[in-house]
Amino acid sequence: MKYVLAIDQGTTSTRAIVFDESLSVVAQAQEEFPQIFPKSGWVEHDPSDLWGTTAGTCREVIERANINIADVISIGITNQRETTIVWDRKTGEPIHNAVVWQDRRTAGFCKELRDAGHSDMFADRTGLLVDPYFSATKLKWILDHVEGARTRAINGDLLFGTVDTFLIWKLTGGQSHVTDATNAARTMLYDIRKGRWSQTICDLFDIPLNMLPQVKDSAADFGQSRPDLFGRPIPICGVAGDQQAATIGQACFDPGMLKSTYGTGCFALLNTGDTPVKSKNRLLTTIAYQLDGKPTYALEGSIFIAGAVVQWLRDGLKIIREASETQPLAEGADGSQSVVLVPAFTGLGAPYWNPECRGAVFGLTRNSGPNELARAALESVGYQTRDLLDAMRADSTQDTTSSVLRVDGGMSASNWAMQFLADITDAPVDRPKVLETTALGVAWLAGMKVGAMPRQDEFAKQWELDCQFQSQMAEEADGELFFFLQNTGAFWDRCPPQIVGGFARPCGVCGADHRCVWHSVGPCAHFACGSWRRRNAGRLRS
Repeated sequence: MKYVLAIDQGTTSTRAIVFDESLSVVAQAQEEFPQIFPKSGWVEHDPSDLWGTTAGTCREVIERANINIADVISIGITNQRETTIVWDRKTGEPIHNAVVWQDRRTAGFCKELRDAGHSDMFADRTGLLVDPYFSATKLKWILDHVEGARTRAINGDLLFGTVDTFLIWKLTGGQSHVTDATNAARTMLYDIRKGRWSQTICDLFDIPLNMLPQVKDSAADFGQSRPDLFGRPIPICGVAGDQQAATIGQACFDPGMLKSTYGTGCFALLNTGDTPVKSKNRLLTTIAYQLDGKPTYALEGSIFIAGAVVQWLRDGLKIIREASETQPLAEGADGSQSVVLVPAFTGLGAPYWNPECRGAVFGLTRNSGPNELARAALESVGYQTRDLLDAMRADSTQDTTSSVLRVDGGMSASNWAMQFLADITDAPVDRPKVLETTALGVAWLAGMKVGAMPRQDEFAKQWELDCQFQSQMAEEADGELFFFLQNTGAFWDRCPPQIVGGFARPCGVCGADHRCVWHSVGPCAHFACGSWRRRNAGRLRS
């Protein structure tokens, strides 16, 4: 039996999973590490934590699997994407903490770029919006603020990479400075149509091209691990950013197929095939995967806070001990209350892209407690996903009206959350038997490259359904919700961004005036209309 070692380096933890040739999980290991919050809106990681937990979990999972290291034929790496690391070419030592994808410190600079009229250029070349989410402005910030960094970079002494690049550098002992197309596409430095780093953008940011990694296919030769790490060199043959890896793991290979992953954030990707579709609704155009030199494109909607809102309930409010406790709490919530949680802890992602927004809770009463907050937390993810899907359907050239949403990630294990998602999106939600689709996708890439895994068509046939969630709204309720959304929710994106709670309209259902708060802090208060919720609570949920 042959095995593949998959490394899943995430925002709050690192996991290592051993898969066999049938893509079954043999063993896994996981280790959390701390996030660093130097200032409001700033998020960092110690790069030594990223490497230390990676090396540690890899050794641990091989021991747990109780397999001969000679039978481990390939390594695959999937990673948090836009997180930015700069290190010394000779010593391998980072010159600053990793600046995490959630970090918003460059919001002011991004505004300057937009005000200077650069938005269209970035959208045309990179498929991305000008936002602090992406790597380019984080890299510029490091070069600007670490003493002597820019001079060292110009002299060729510093290297840049997203987390995959840094881990490959460490795994290979500094022999490989590489990335794959999916990670390169998230830097805001890569021309996704020409398939190369953009000299124009690098010049604009004063970033030397010589510090950028070589870009390869998602299944390629990325180098070999150091012999001392695992007892022998192991080829690294699969690399993809976490959301692209999940797209592969969900076998979304055909145009029009759609997946949504619920990890720290929520990320929905719609396969658009050979053609990069330019969004009219502030979604991202990105590379879903690249094989044999040919990119497959996708539309992506990014929500910054999904599973992280459950972590907030656990670590911030301390009302739960484990994520699994949210479902029974939500089920026990008072249906007459209309608590709405806006998890804009690090700003709002797609389709609003407002880095200045912060979280808020609406509708609290004296009787509100852990049950209502848990329900509001789970519902907040559904509301945000609905926004993404509506935008995707408006942008797509494919007929997505009957598209099934394939879900994965930790939160997808919650039946309550997935049923609410099916209700609020009015679309079937398919949960696969293997929820760890991110690791599965990169394991398949790594195994397929060395000939130990099936080709694309056969892999797609192996996808197995665990449960499908259908909308349980009655036709009356569904029609009422449609009217409700059209007459209230449709005004979310029309609210002046400078107004906080200042756009009053009568509720399309009860007639009372509510203030739209979405543009500044979160979901429209219309959606929390107590009268409407009380009348339809039983039909909205099982």
